Amino acid sequence: MILFSRYSPTAKLRLSFAAACLAGTALITPALAQEATSLPPVNVDASRISGGIVGASTSVITAEDIARSPGQTVQDVLATVPGIQLQSLFGGVNGAGTTVDVRGFGAFATANTLILINGRRINDLDLAGVDLSTIPLQSIERIEVTKGNSGAVLYGDNAVGGVINVITKTGASVGKPIQMRVEGGVGSFNSSQGNVSLTTNHGPWSSAAFANAFKSDGYRVNNATDQRNAVGEVRYTTPDFSAFLNLSGDDQHIGLPGGRLVTPLINELATNRRGAATPFDFGDKQGANATAGFTKTLWNGAELIVDGGVRHKLQQGSFFGTFADNYVDSTLTTWSITPRLNIKNDIFGLRSNILTGIDYYDATYDSDRSKAKGLAPIHAYDLSQRTVAGYWQQTIGVLPTTDLSYGARIQNVSISATDRYDPTAPTQPFYASAQDAPLNSSETQHALHIGLEHRFTDSFAVFGRAARAFRTPNVDERVAAGPHLDPFFNPIPSNFALKTQTSYDVEGGIRVRAGRFELQSSIYDMHLKNEIHFNPFLGYNLNLDPTHRYGSETSFSLAVTDTVRLRGGVAYTRAVFEEGQFTGNDVPLVSRVSGNLGATWDVWQKYAVIDANVRFWGARRMDNDQRNNQALIPANATLDLKLSGQYDRFFWSASVINVFDTLYYDYAIASQFTSGNYSAYPLPGRVYMLKAGVTF
Repeated sequence: MILFSRYSPTAKLRLSFAAACLAGTALITPALAQEATSLPPVNVDASRISGGIVGASTSVITAEDIARSPGQTVQDVLATVPGIQLQSLFGGVNGAGTTVDVRGFGAFATANTLILINGRRINDLDLAGVDLSTIPLQSIERIEVTKGNSGAVLYGDNAVGGVINVITKTGASVGKPIQMRVEGGVGSFNSSQGNVSLTTNHGPWSSAAFANAFKSDGYRVNNATDQRNAVGEVRYTTPDFSAFLNLSGDDQHIGLPGGRLVTPLINELATNRRGAATPFDFGDKQGANATAGFTKTLWNGAELIVDGGVRHKLQQGSFFGTFADNYVDSTLTTWSITPRLNIKNDIFGLRSNILTGIDYYDATYDSDRSKAKGLAPIHAYDLSQRTVAGYWQQTIGVLPTTDLSYGARIQNVSISATDRYDPTAPTQPFYASAQDAPLNSSETQHALHIGLEHRFTDSFAVFGRAARAFRTPNVDERVAAGPHLDPFFNPIPSNFALKTQTSYDVEGGIRVRAGRFELQSSIYDMHLKNEIHFNPFLGYNLNLDPTHRYGSETSFSLAVTDTVRLRGGVAYTRAVFEEGQFTGNDVPLVSRVSGNLGATWDVWQKYAVIDANVRFWGARRMDNDQRNNQALIPANATLDLKLSGQYDRFFWSASVINVFDTLYYDYAIASQFTSGNYSAYPLPGRVYMLKAGVTF
């Protein structure tokens, strides 16, 4: 089938079920001014790292929150933020490949959520998205989540559902001359892990290094994970100048077990839940990244920040099917430089913070698609994308109690794409293909934001915003832009062409701080044009008719006593087709209701602490069920517990994930042709994890 030759390893998982249907087989598998917000103070020198954009709904997860969380992954921690839902195809216990969905984008959540590390975008040009499991958990100082599309002015495309900014620790933030931390752990499914960190601080110089390794047999057959990650930074800091160099790398191997077939006659979820439909499929990934930059004070209140970097990613994947085998070998390299000015001065007696700059990104993508490793590629895709953007965002204290923020971005994207098709290359029987026509295009888009916050008292504030954002198609989506077959199933060339997706948001909400109680609640309305989506029946990507998302999100925390704290949140998320043949239908893979409730109890000072978290989510439509005529993925809930403690330099924890051994799945793909047939991706039941470590 042509579908197998055109997708990256991650994208292939979403398509394998659809490809099986097309083959006629049974289902196989497939902001700025800190004073302008009511959030805790932020003390970081990267100017685009902010405590929140004025008018936007923002949540902050601290290092203490992460350390206390029963969840073992970055995705588990993020799932405690209202409005964030998860999808997992792999069933891995370390979160490898688990997708974070902000405000209901379902199968295409990765392309609509922008991930930053220290204010720099790390979304790549392909559909694989950012694998948050490659970020060492102990390296995180905090995570800032800005929901909605207002982040597009500062960061560019992909910031449609929201922006997740991971702030990492530095040697300077630790403060001690030298500190080392070593931790090891064992758990269910023959899992083992080790973490080590080292920070130093001497005069203007500081350094930090974090490394971890994880290995597990996984919950299912062919579900093994073997992963190593490391990040290191050297920093030089004086009152008017600072510079840094950051290096990181990751190496990952993961087995891809595929789905479990469910039909009126077969139910593999019940008879062989942990089995594999694809016992030999796998995905490998290796990454290396370097970033360097400096901050220089130009005058009192004005800083010049210049940083640049390179990201290099290699991916390999093998997929074996009844009618088609496929090997994918891809290389993606992205260079960037992002100079900017951060100016904090009063203007006509009004507080003002201006952030303006230029972003330049140059990415190249090469992908060979062959029948098997070592054979000549059937298709060799070469794509390059150059992005140049300028932006301006200003926050003004128009009154002592009122802040106004506005901004705009102009961004040009130039794309060149070619396909080299080799009809003599070894291929599978009945394979039909054609060489795609080349693409050379240039497009200019813009993003806009305006936001307002007014504080009636120290305890009560209201906020609101309106914004426009955009998302350009990624390389995998362009490779699979169609059609590739005519009505008689003869191969025809495609040309990589898709329209740019645009979104229009409005949002309003309140913030409350009353003693030990804090609350944030907002409602939003989002309209999208040309949303990019894969149509499994047609077998290619296309631009949808207009879609609509709206909902509400509420989070709270309460310190009941000095030793007992409660936290929680709930979200109502609607994602519907607004026009076209599916008008009024739900967008697949989005739960209407989701939320969490957590508690922390310091049983005996820091020697014994109990943390508990309940996460719940409503039913959702299966992938590929735009008609809304298939069964729903069931609603469910899980309870996670953690008992931890620290004595002197020693610390330990014992966690139980999914205490009640709930058998659930949050991703399934429905048959396009047969009602009641689908393939589900079951997730682990009860999981145990024991950890212990020491600091020096």
